[in-house]
Amino acid sequence: MRPTFALALGLTLSVGALSGPLAPVVHAAGASDTDQERAQRWQEIAKSIFGDRKIEPTDTLVKIEAPKRAEDAALVPITLSMPDRGTVKSVSLVIDDNPAPYAAKFEFGPAADTSELKLRVRVNNYTDMHAVVETNDGKLYEAKQFVKASGGCSAPMGMSDEEAMKGMGDMRMKFADAQAGKPVEATLMIRHPNFSGMQMNQVTREFTPARYIEKVTVSAGDEKVFTMTGDISIASNPVINFGFKPDGKPIQVAASDNQGGHWARSFNPPSPTN
Repeated sequence: MRPTFALALGLTLSVGALSGPLAPVVHAAGASDTDQERAQRWQEIAKSIFGDRKIEPTDTLVKIEAPKRAEDAALVPITLSMPDRGTVKSVSLVIDDNPAPYAAKFEFGPAADTSELKLRVRVNNYTDMHAVVETNDGKLYEAKQFVKASGGCSAPMGMSDEEAMKGMGDMRMKFADAQAGKPVEATLMIRHPNFSGMQMNQVTREFTPARYIEKVTVSAGDEKVFTMTGDISIASNPVINFGFKPDGKPIQVAASDNQGGHWARSFNPPSPTN
């Protein structure tokens, strides 16, 4: 069952922003919140996402890296490190004080290398971020990082909606040098405005309806690397850096958004060098 999303920010959002697949209960927040208030908020959010399952802290199974003070709240770089390969089944990124806190979930397949995963997100307020991994034995572990940023979910695109949507769904992929017997690092770039529903059209003075990448599936040959389920917290023109185990076959990418857009493309990884 999808968690419920309750608006408590005093903002007017489009209907699309209120119905994302990952959106749990959200509460008003501010830079002056105490540690106790933030901890209480996290407990409520965690319950809305994971139910009564126990979540244990860890400093080994997952680490989250983010700037303590973001230069651009609409493009905050996040690195999730999960060095114990083969142990992690999935990782969820939660931005506690965003309108839709459940930013993304990555479910890994047999072709994944989980050592490092990078993406860019929007941050709407001073907030704790949580990375929650589920291990193959069904247990949950979490790491936390506090980030100072404000206004990322409502930040304007700096161009018209029409310009932002040009080439929507176009994909590119860059590969690092491949070495025999080792995972390959890849960077996937998807052209998409990822409208949050909180951005105001500067011409009409109305809020642009939410339209965002909802699902991305990456496969290496016949084996899945990961499936990402996302929401409005993912930055515009999503960029995902990930590792995979090559088998000499093309990388297949399929993406879809919350308004029925579907795109797919195949990429040829580099041949390994000795």
